[in-house]
Amino acid sequence: MKKILFSIIAVFSIVVNASAYQVLATKDFGKDDAKNQNVIVKCTTDTGKLSDETCSLRRYVKCTGPDKKSNCNSWQPWHDLRAPSAEYSNWKSAASACCKGKGLR
Repeated sequence: MKKILFSIIAVFSIVVNASAYQVLATKDFGKDDAKNQNVIVKCTTDTGKLSDETCSLRRYVKCTGPDKKSNCNSWQPWHDLRAPSAEYSNWKSAASACCKGKGLR
């Protein structure tokens, strides 16, 4: 009985804390000396319905030298365009933080 109750609580806490968003668009911009990757996600409400709120995320890479296509520094961290000072290692964590900042998932 304790195992079943513990399992139910564990599943409930995972579902409540899970991030849920829908990817609306991903685009790459630029060529040669600089490139941007952009992701736009739509947040969801606590009940799992899509909200009208969106989050725009971006990362950047700069390329230099005679062969600008192959001499690029590594991609910069992802940024939420709403709060560009925060940095994220991947776009999913940026989307989660952005949606949570709006009171959504």
